[in-house]
Amino acid sequence: MLVALVTAAAALAAIAIGLRIGLPALLRSFGLHAPYLGPRFALPGGRALIVTTSHARPGPKGRPTGVFASELTAPFYAFTDAGMQVDLASVAGGPIPVDLESFRWFVISPSDRRFLADTRALGLAERSLCIDDVDFAAYDVVFLAGGWGAAYDLGRSATLGRGVAAAWAAGRVVGGVCHGPLGLLQAHDADGTPLVRGRRLTAVTDRQLAQLGVRSTPQHPETELRAAGARFECAHALLDVFARHVVADGRLVTGQNQNSGEETAQRMLELAAGVPR
Repeated sequence: MLVALVTAAAALAAIAIGLRIGLPALLRSFGLHAPYLGPRFALPGGRALIVTTSHARPGPKGRPTGVFASELTAPFYAFTDAGMQVDLASVAGGPIPVDLESFRWFVISPSDRRFLADTRALGLAERSLCIDDVDFAAYDVVFLAGGWGAAYDLGRSATLGRGVAAAWAAGRVVGGVCHGPLGLLQAHDADGTPLVRGRRLTAVTDRQLAQLGVRSTPQHPETELRAAGARFECAHALLDVFARHVVADGRLVTGQNQNSGEETAQRMLELAAGVPR
């Protein structure tokens, strides 16, 4: 009897270890946080601004949310490793709320792990700049990070819209991933035309949100961007959470979801006159 119990316990332990190791690898093989294998660029002395949500909870009974971690950490290290000064800003400033679901053991990305071990980066996230106090035009690239929290504030911020418009008017490269492109909605060209009107872009799809059971948010990126006149493009997979797609329309670069952060950042670096490395 004891031998059987020990054997069963050993078998369960082996299954648990196999699951712990195998599930993340399986998800990566389907496309979740699949490694970026494309060209990388350097922009020594350049400046990058990453903007995130400040919304931490969708209603009194909603689970805590915020920025989806890899949509912050992947571009952060793409720009940092390119030799740039990287600043973090949020709608309200101060501590950036992070969706803890994005740190779950089978979802967490290599850039997330690097960020969590980086005391300087954690300090920047704890003391993010308030977008009211930021000169967006002073940066070479402006990146809008996503996450469920962004559905509550990025697309409704006139301040963010003015900042993005100023960066665009100054000839800077602007972009973002997933829910981040909602931050483009309040931005306008110099003639007053909505920045997204007639421009090709992508963001998280309505299909992905439906597949994840996300319904109670004030703004769905695909719906809102199409309504604003954007030429919305996307890719589909068996589940859209595994898809990856990046669209560049001039100086506007957008990524479909959490799998697109690094590629979006590298395309932005290239457009900002980065050199291959």
